[in-house]
Amino acid sequence: MKDKLFNGLNLFLTLDFFFVLASFLWFAVALLGRSFNLPLGFDAWHRLWEPLFMPAIGLIMAGALISGASRWLLEKWDQFKAQ
Repeated sequence: MKDKLFNGLNLFLTLDFFFVLASFLWFAVALLGRSFNLPLGFDAWHRLWEPLFMPAIGLIMAGALISGASRWLLEKWDQFKAQ
């Protein structure tokens, strides 16, 4: 059961990472376009920063911490039970 939970969490974090990576690429291209006066969506990206991209980054950070801490605790628990 715990392996299925961790696999699901890792899949979600992986998908979220690629979403954040794609949003960063969008930001970089839009910023470059803005410097050449090309409308490549910088204003749309900026409007989505707070309601969409910031929570996605926060989920990656929180998920990584929770995943690492829970695996460490489960490893310690398994060592404790083996004694």
